[in-house]
Amino acid sequence: MQSEVKEPIRYAVVAAVQLPNVSDIEFEASLNELSELAKTLGYKIVNTFVQKRSSFDTTGYLGIGKREEIRHYVSNEPVEDTSQSSNADLPEIEAVLVDHEISPAQARNLEIEVGCEVMDRTMVILEIFHRNARSRAARAQVEIARLGYMAPRLREAAKLAGPQGRQRSGAGGRGAGESHTELDRRKIRDRIADLQQEIIVMDGERRTQRARRQERQTMASVALVGYTNAGKSTLMRALTGSEVLVANKLFATLDTTVRALYPESVPRVLVSDTVGFIKNLPHGLVASFKSTLDEALDASLLLHVIDASDPGFERQLEVTDKVLEEIEADDVPRIRVFNKIDYVGDATAQAECEAALRLKYPDCIVMSARRPDEVASLRQKIVDFFQQDLVETEIFLPWSAQQLRGKIYSTCQVVNERSEDDGTFFTVRGEQNDIDSLREQLTQLE
Repeated sequence: MQSEVKEPIRYAVVAAVQLPNVSDIEFEASLNELSELAKTLGYKIVNTFVQKRSSFDTTGYLGIGKREEIRHYVSNEPVEDTSQSSNADLPEIEAVLVDHEISPAQARNLEIEVGCEVMDRTMVILEIFHRNARSRAARAQVEIARLGYMAPRLREAAKLAGPQGRQRSGAGGRGAGESHTELDRRKIRDRIADLQQEIIVMDGERRTQRARRQERQTMASVALVGYTNAGKSTLMRALTGSEVLVANKLFATLDTTVRALYPESVPRVLVSDTVGFIKNLPHGLVASFKSTLDEALDASLLLHVIDASDPGFERQLEVTDKVLEEIEADDVPRIRVFNKIDYVGDATAQAECEAALRLKYPDCIVMSARRPDEVASLRQKIVDFFQQDLVETEIFLPWSAQQLRGKIYSTCQVVNERSEDDGTFFTVRGEQNDIDSLREQLTQLE
């Protein structure tokens, strides 16, 4: 099981512009989400600076006055009005987190004016992915996304470096006459090409491993999908009885985890956890994590996990639906699972919330992954889904072929068993292929 590494707390402020077409509720939800992302990255948000504008300032995202206000706050400059409390006791601010993706020029200008590092929303997400990726494939995918994000920002970095950053390389050899910035951008392109080739090789290996696994096991598979921090990993652990990372952080899970449903059923069902979705997830990351989300494409059933306690869950539903459509998994059968109902409030509040959800989403499941009886009910619904096409028949096993008894119990659901003089009659439910295979083995033993 992965263990969390405690890092020293770093302090940051959030800056955001509310455009006219963004409601107060949506704006507040986005700010809260960025604060949670900051928490995952190890930052503690100590202040938030917001501004209503008709559009982003092309120079520095925020207006001049708001940029000046942030500069005073970050630099701990004493306020002129003595009636206000001094901000001299504030912790050192290490970063300004911007709740949008901004251009390299906007980021550079804002950084110069406020006097500390500026990270836009995309950069925050990329950094979280970079830190949390564990597998070789995930690390390669994250590096591609980060390099793609960095490439257009090299020119702005060169401007900050001055003439030294723009000087041309010496004569002779490959790349002669290129500026340092051009050399760096070419290196990034080459590195991305190498990583993409590695991913193609890893994808081939992964397909081979999946094909071998599917040869040995049934095709019954379930993928947990949904918004990050909706409780997918907790539900995964409850359904499979396995130890997987559970953390109250956005994007705690980046690498796909696959476990068998427990107790095991007929057919055997594999459950996979996937990376969580988020509003305005950078398109580069959606593409980079296509292989992680391929588990959703390969699944026979999706469990769409939604945080019932989040007031903005409808927005989360829209985000997940949109991403599933982007990866062409929107036609896979789906069960909506409203999790964390125990976070809603007291018993009365939970009952009211559950009634409202069932009214709006008639086929949904409302539950808490921490309540064993509700987990058992969900497990049964999953099993019922995969058993709806099973064939029920009778198999006669003579006493001379009792070695196949274990095979019958491992591949089929035994409804009834009765013994007679010549052997045992089994009433079984199972997949037609498994039943045909059993009959063929019985024929060979005759």
